[in-house]
Order: sequence, then structure tokens, then C-alpha cells
Amino acid sequence: MIVPSSPVAQLLEQAGVDHVLHIHETPIRSLEDAARERGLDPRQIVRSLVFRLEGDEFILLLAPGPGKVSWAKLRRFLGVSRLTTADPAEVRRVTGYVPGAVSPLGLATPMRTLADRSLLAQETVSIGAGIRDAGIVLATKDLLEVVRPEIGDFLEAQKT
Repeated sequence: MIVPSSPVAQLLEQAGVDHVLHIHETPIRSLEDAARERGLDPRQIVRSLVFRLEGDEFILLLAPGPGKVSWAKLRRFLGVSRLTTADPAEVRRVTGYVPGAVSPLGLATPMRTLADRSLLAQETVSIGAGIRDAGIVLATKDLLEVVRPEIGDFLEAQKT
């Protein structure tokens, strides 16, 4: 029997980090579907978002699933007046992963990585596995220890 794996799962195994690789049986259509199938809250699904700064510089932002990025907060934190979302070809080139499978681990190009402070409220999170329709579930503290992102406030305020 072949045990499924992924590039990210292999990196975590080499680092001795406890994790679970969850391979979905059918294609995932939404963040809510991914959370439900992994037995998580949508806030525990970490999106790895790639942004292009001026020139050919890219950054990676780890944001909780349903949160909406505040462009103003992100620009202010980075000290830039302009940034854009990387297009799918750029994402593939700088991360080595296809959109929808991006992980903060095993990036093709080392890049500055940020994480929204709200992730600290979760004990367990799920990140991209480096392959489509899969996710890695691990302790938030382990993710932060391995990735070592800069922590900041990058989301729009929640409306109540």
C-alpha cells in the first residue's frame, strides 16, 4: 500500500514536527469545505497569500481563512505605497507550488513571511500541503517555530 505524502509533509517529517496530512477524496470548492472535512473551524485554515512589491520582490502573508486582508495595514507595515496580489504564474514561479496548494514551507524562493496576529488564538491550524486538495494540520506553535514569520495586524476589523 502506498502511503500518501506531500513535499510539505516530507519537510515536516525531516524536521521532526508532528502533523497530519489530510488528502481530500474530492476536490475542495471552498475554505469552509476544507475546514469541515479536516474537522476544523474556518479560522484554523491558514491561507498563504503571495504579494508582489515594487520590482521583483515578493512577500508571503499567512492569514486565517475567512479574514479579509487590509491593504492599508499591509502597506503601512511593509513601508510601501504599492503592492499587488501575485498572479498565478508568479505564485508558481516564486513558491514552487500551484495556487491553492501554497505552503510557507519549502518555498522555491526564500521570501519575507508575515503572519496575522489572529493566528495566535488557534492551538491547531492547517496549511497548504504543496499539492492540490490536501492540507497539513499541525500545532500553531510548531508552524510558528518552523516558519518564524513576522507577526502583525494585517486584517480588516471584524464587523459585529
